[in-house]
Amino acid sequence: MHPNEKAKRRRHTAEFKAAAIAAARRPGASVAAVALERQMNANLLRKWIKDAEVAPAIARFVAEVDRPTPPPAFVPLKLPAPSAPAREEGPIRVHIRKGRSRITIEWPATAAGSCAGWLRELLG
Repeated sequence: MHPNEKAKRRRHTAEFKAAAIAAARRPGASVAAVALERQMNANLLRKWIKDAEVAPAIARFVAEVDRPTPPPAFVPLKLPAPSAPAREEGPIRVHIRKGRSRITIEWPATAAGSCAGWLRELLG
């Protein structure tokens, strides 16, 4: 080859690559010997072998990433029965002391608002 000429890059078909990889993977085969038989660089054949081993793993990973994730399944929850309305515990009791006198007033809890108004008047 003339110094000013560029080396032509060889293009290998997928069939050629597959055959070379298969030959190199045979028990007892030498990658260098297989490459020499096919008039190619052993490093290139090693790269093809490595790529062939990695490609399926990459393809599986890409397939998993591209697979749409299904929506989460509906999970029914058992909720406790609604509690009964709060029972009236008893009346409101107001204890008043003045000196020796003591007064206890009971007011129905259902009328708490009016009890509060009465206490405001008493204490105001």
